[in-house]
Amino acid sequence: MLEKMDLTKKMDKETYKAKIEDLQEKLGGLQRECKALNIPVMIAFEGYDAAGKGSQIAELIQALDPRGFEVHAVKQETENEKMHAFLWRFWTKTPPNGRIAIYDSSWYRHVLVERFEKIMTKEQLANAYDSICSFERQLSDGGMAIIKIFLCIDKKEQKKRFKKLLKSKETAWRVTKADLKRNDDFGKYQAINEEMLQKTDTDYAPWTLVEATDRRFATIKIYTTVINALAAKVEAAKMPKAEEVAAAKPEYDKELQSSILSKADLTKMLTKEEYKKKLKVLQEKIQMLHGEMYRKRIPLVVGFEGWDAGGKGGAIKRLTEKMDPRGYVVHPTASPNDIEREHHYLWRFWEAMPKAGHATIFDRTWYGRVMVERIEGFCSTQDWQRAYKEMNDMESDLVNAGAVVLKFWLQIDQDEQKRRFEERQQNPEKQWKITDEDWRNREKWDQYEEAVNEMLIRTSTPKAPWIVVEGNCKYYARIKVLQSVVDALETRLKEEK
Repeated sequence: MLEKMDLTKKMDKETYKAKIEDLQEKLGGLQRECKALNIPVMIAFEGYDAAGKGSQIAELIQALDPRGFEVHAVKQETENEKMHAFLWRFWTKTPPNGRIAIYDSSWYRHVLVERFEKIMTKEQLANAYDSICSFERQLSDGGMAIIKIFLCIDKKEQKKRFKKLLKSKETAWRVTKADLKRNDDFGKYQAINEEMLQKTDTDYAPWTLVEATDRRFATIKIYTTVINALAAKVEAAKMPKAEEVAAAKPEYDKELQSSILSKADLTKMLTKEEYKKKLKVLQEKIQMLHGEMYRKRIPLVVGFEGWDAGGKGGAIKRLTEKMDPRGYVVHPTASPNDIEREHHYLWRFWEAMPKAGHATIFDRTWYGRVMVERIEGFCSTQDWQRAYKEMNDMESDLVNAGAVVLKFWLQIDQDEQKRRFEERQQNPEKQWKITDEDWRNREKWDQYEEAVNEMLIRTSTPKAPWIVVEGNCKYYARIKVLQSVVDALETRLKEEK
């Protein structure tokens, strides 16, 4: 791709002036339409050092209302960012609906500059490419317009620009030793860029290569690229939505119901004395393991799902009772608020992910999309069917970044749930725990059971398996949760030795 670029292309001043005013007017109008249609936009600028990313971004935003965009200068990771999965800092900088985010360098820095500067294994590189493509696919499927621009210059032009910058004290700081090294090894760095372009040029997030030797030519091509992409997105958004046709259910749905939840042995139990004895031992282990995880800088993500009154709160309380409160956060997941609804549904969970050495415990999780949102019609069939892969990909990113991911489904039967509901209603100290919605959900037990069975099958992976907890006996359930956490942490810590 890169070696075939004609970098001699130029545009004279008169032609540029004749084109730019009309293009700026069109782009400004498209920004307003995107806002009205709630279309979020991401524009990523990549390319060789000194190719003009900063100046081209400055040209582009001349046509935009400054209240509707934000520019992110992506440099070397901060210490805090290094303590998260590498895409965390980009998930947290995705724009809400109707706004534009522009990136001066982007998530591609990881497989370009950072790869050039340090050795990456084939597995690490493959994981990074998979994560990037998944990231873009998820956002695109969620309605994001993704525009990727790569500015091209050759080695000779780059060196000339470096020399010009180095001549002035005001601009010399912009050229680093790392920049000069990439110029010295231009062939190697070009091969890295070529591989990146080929592996990440997709129909949902294609690359546009821009010949950037001549500034005016590059500016007009960038404007035209952005305008064409946004116009297509606006046109698609205005088209009447085709009536949604529910996809045919897999033939094995009935088998799923009998192969997962129905196999949970809900007669399992512990006496109070057995429970107290095991609880003390396991909590002491968790206290020790939590400290070791902090020292080894290993993040922990624990998700709790289950039937209403299934015992999630009690299990979380016993899990955290002896943990250092400075090293964990319990994140209760409620219905998304107005700000969260303006983003991709996974955005709020990425925001809450722990940094290295810390733990985040989710009371309800991202799996609401394939349960309550699916059953109650809060998202389309295509949305929840697509979500299985999206959630698997997110968890894979976390594990690849070094996290331990555990997911618990607390299983009880209908009779036990009814008993607990009635107990809560009769106890003034627990009445706040029971709502009319809990009773309404109970009427849809069969629908939820079908959804849960499918979820367990499609999202239980070697990296992030589901653990079904037999929960009719709260004592047994709490001990199984704690023992599962201990086992997972001990296994992970052995891998560090």
